[in-house]
Amino acid sequence: MSVHHVDSGSEARDQTWALLRLICGHICLHGSMAGLRMAAPLLALRQGHSPLAVGVLLALFSLTQVFLALPAGRYADRHGLKRPMGLGVVAASLGASMAVLWPQFWVLCLGALLMGGSTGAASIALQRHVGRAARDTTELKRVFSWLAIGPAVSNFVGPVAAGLLIDHAGVWMGGAAGDDNGFRGAFVMLALLPWLTWLWVRHTVELPPVEQPPGATHKHVWHLLSEPRMRRLLMVNWLLASCWDVHTFVVPVLGHERAFSASVIGSILGGFAIAAAAVRVVMPLLASHLREWVVVSGAMLVTGLLFAVYPLMVSPWSMGACSVLLGLALGSVQPMIMSTLHQITPHALHGQALGLRLASINLSSVLMPMLFGTAGMVVGVSVVFWTLGAMVSVGSRLAWKLRP
Repeated sequence: MSVHHVDSGSEARDQTWALLRLICGHICLHGSMAGLRMAAPLLALRQGHSPLAVGVLLALFSLTQVFLALPAGRYADRHGLKRPMGLGVVAASLGASMAVLWPQFWVLCLGALLMGGSTGAASIALQRHVGRAARDTTELKRVFSWLAIGPAVSNFVGPVAAGLLIDHAGVWMGGAAGDDNGFRGAFVMLALLPWLTWLWVRHTVELPPVEQPPGATHKHVWHLLSEPRMRRLLMVNWLLASCWDVHTFVVPVLGHERAFSASVIGSILGGFAIAAAAVRVVMPLLASHLREWVVVSGAMLVTGLLFAVYPLMVSPWSMGACSVLLGLALGSVQPMIMSTLHQITPHALHGQALGLRLASINLSSVLMPMLFGTAGMVVGVSVVFWTLGAMVSVGSRLAWKLRP
C-alpha cells in the first residue's frame, strides 16, 4: 500500500513538473510576441510612419493566425507537440532576428506575420497536448486554468523587458535612450527568448497518436460545425473575444477624452490584466466545484452589466474598478471554453477544433478594431460599449445551452 502511495505521489509530481515546463515554455514564446507587438510599433512611429501604418502592422500579428490556424491544427493532430513547437520556435526567432539586421518597416511587417503565425501554431499544439493528457473534466478545467496564466504573465514580461532594453541598451553602448542600438538590443532579446521555449519543452514525453477505429470515416473539422454545441461555443467565444478587444481599444479613447495621463490609462488597463491573471490562479483550486456553462453564462451577464455602466464612470478610480471587475469576469472564461471544447470534440480533431477557435478569435482581432473605430467616430464610443454589452447579455443564453 505504501509503495502505491509513493508511486502515485511521484507520478503526480512528474505531471506537475511537466505542466510547469510547458507553462514556462508558453510564457517565453508568447512573451517574445508580446514584446515585438510593443517594440515594432514604437520603432515604426520613431521612423515617422503614420498611426494607420502602425495599425496595419499590429493587425498582421493576428492576420497570419487566421489563415494558419486550421492547417496548424491538422499538423498538430498528425505530429503531436514537439515538431510544431520546434518549427514555431525557429519561425518566431527568425521574425525577431530580421528586425535586428534590417530595422525597416517592411521587415517589421514580415516579422509580425512570422511571429504571429508561429506563436499561434505552437499554442495550438501545446493546448492540444495538455487537453489530451487530462484524465477527467475536473483536471481539464484545472490544467487549462494553469495554462491560461502563461499569456497573462508573458503580456507583462515581454513588453517590460523589451522596454527596458530600448531605453538602456543604447546608453550602455555609448548612445542615447531609445536609439537604434536600444531597439536592436530589444530585438536580440526577443529573438533569443523562443529558444528558451525549446529548452523547456524538448524533454516533454509525446502522447501516443489517436487511433481511428477500423472502418471509421475520416472526419474534418467542418463536420464539427454541424454540431449545435460547437456552433454555440464558437459564437460565445467570438462575443467574449470581441469584449476583450473593445475594452483594450475603447479605454484609451475614453481616457483621452477625459484628459487622463498615459500612466493613468495604462494603470486602468493594467488592473484588467492583473485581475484576469489572478482569477486564473484561483480557478484550479475550485475546479471540482465549477461548471463550465454556469461560469461562462455568469461572466457574460456580468460583462454586459459592466459595459452598461462603464461609459458613465468619469473618474480614474471608478473606471479602474470597472476594469478590475471586467478582468475577473473575462479572465475566468478561457479555461472553461477550452475545457468544453475538448469535451465536445473527438480526440482525432482536437488540434483542428483549437485551430478553428483561434482563427475566429484572430479574425475578430483584425476586423473589430477597424469596426469599433468607424462606429466610434460616427455614434461615439459609449454606444459601442452599450451595443456590445447588450449583445453579450443576450448571448448568455447560448452559453447556458452548453450544459451537457
